Amino acid sequence: MRRLIRRVLHCCVLIPSLATAQSYDPLAHSLPVDTSYADFDVYDEARDRVTPVRVFVPADTLPAPVVLFSHGLGGARSGSSYLAHHWRSRGYVAVFVQHPGSDESVWKDTPKILRYFAMQRAASVRNFMLRVSDVRSVLDRLEAWNREEGHKLAHRMDLSRVGMSGHSFGAVTTQAVSGQRFPKADSSLTDNRIDAAIAFSPSAPRRGPSPEESFGHVSIPWMLMTGTKDVAVIGDADLESRLSVYPALPPGDKYELVLLNAEHSAFSDRPLPGDREPRNPNHHRVILALSTAFWDAYLRGESSAMEWLRGAGPARVLEGGDQWQWK
Repeated sequence: MRRLIRRVLHCCVLIPSLATAQSYDPLAHSLPVDTSYADFDVYDEARDRVTPVRVFVPADTLPAPVVLFSHGLGGARSGSSYLAHHWRSRGYVAVFVQHPGSDESVWKDTPKILRYFAMQRAASVRNFMLRVSDVRSVLDRLEAWNREEGHKLAHRMDLSRVGMSGHSFGAVTTQAVSGQRFPKADSSLTDNRIDAAIAFSPSAPRRGPSPEESFGHVSIPWMLMTGTKDVAVIGDADLESRLSVYPALPPGDKYELVLLNAEHSAFSDRPLPGDREPRNPNHHRVILALSTAFWDAYLRGESSAMEWLRGAGPARVLEGGDQWQWK
């Protein structure tokens, strides 16, 4: 019921669009470009676990919608900063979460010859569950900090409008907290405070429930982004697994982008070991444009962003061979 009320409010808000669909530009900076950030530790007493976060706050002082990002296996809160800086320049508080146990600590002090095996071990069900709980802990702490007088983040966040996102293992984390169902867990992993989600390199379970059973009940807006060569060295998510998510989603506010020749690293800041394709600079341009329009449409209720997404807007940034669809 709480989510339904928020969804109704978001659709009707109350945030008038200042641009028509023709002049709407998701790549433009609404606020001054700022590269500063603040690092915090989220301590979960019940789990005796510390989750580091890096927070990018817009330059103005108005409470802003919040977008979380969960890194891939072996990543850190410092990764994918191109997303953080742009989303912040568009008026969002970007919170980049680091997950101990499946972060950069897995490989940093490990001899190169052993890194592959260390990464394999870290891609575990245990770490998956820890990640899911990390998201809940971070949202709890953000709510507390937002109320805490004197805290750097006090009154800076509008936590009635929350987006969740992540890449690879972070996409799996995003799917779990945003509506995916699991055997025996049903929908208990879903956090109802999340209003919209973007999964970079999504994947469906290779064993267990079908994609339809896993994703057929997703009730919030989802955007999926992958590439025609999006295969990771660790894990068993092949292209078929990535492309099977979108057809299984129910109609209504669901989107999919497939970038031609984009490898797994296309959604991150830099190439990964084993990459074979040269990086295409337009991939980041497309990712920023579509993700921003999605947040603007579903977290701000901007009609011009929605019209851009469902109209001629994406064609202005896509290249030949890129695939875009929505339902």
